[in-house]
Amino acid sequence: MSSHRLFRFPKPAWLNSPNTRTAGVYFAGALFSLGFFFFVDAATFSHSDRNGSEVHIKFVDWIPGICSALGMLVINSIEKTRLSADSYSYSGTGVAWKARLVLFLGFALMAGGLAGSVAVLVLKYVVPEYPFPTLYFGIANVIANGLIMLSSVVLWVSQNMEDDYTYNLAL
Repeated sequence: MSSHRLFRFPKPAWLNSPNTRTAGVYFAGALFSLGFFFFVDAATFSHSDRNGSEVHIKFVDWIPGICSALGMLVINSIEKTRLSADSYSYSGTGVAWKARLVLFLGFALMAGGLAGSVAVLVLKYVVPEYPFPTLYFGIANVIANGLIMLSSVVLWVSQNMEDDYTYNLAL
């Protein structure tokens, strides 16, 4: 074991396989679709005849999900190599600083989406003390944003895995 490792145990070899990367991408897609399924399910139930209350999902409920989805797009548009890039490897100066700033903004969008969904849950559903079928609209919003955030992390990690099967072409 080399002395420059951070942890005592070595990284398992199966983490470097292309099948693990593919499974991670599919798992992230499943988490993303499951998250939006919860929210779309709550949105359709709120406007159905089976909803016994006068509370419906409005545009305010959609804003946290939109922020989380935009944050996911921003985060996954950045390559991991750009975070540690020096000025000689890419055109221009300050590439690493710019990439870190954009990555921070992406995580801020996702954190704002999750915090916004909790705020909507508390202010719109918990404070007025609505019963559970109506309370589910806010809970589904929080679950959806949490799953979108988790899928973004899984997708970014799985896309940026380094393995022996990637080829870097340099001119």
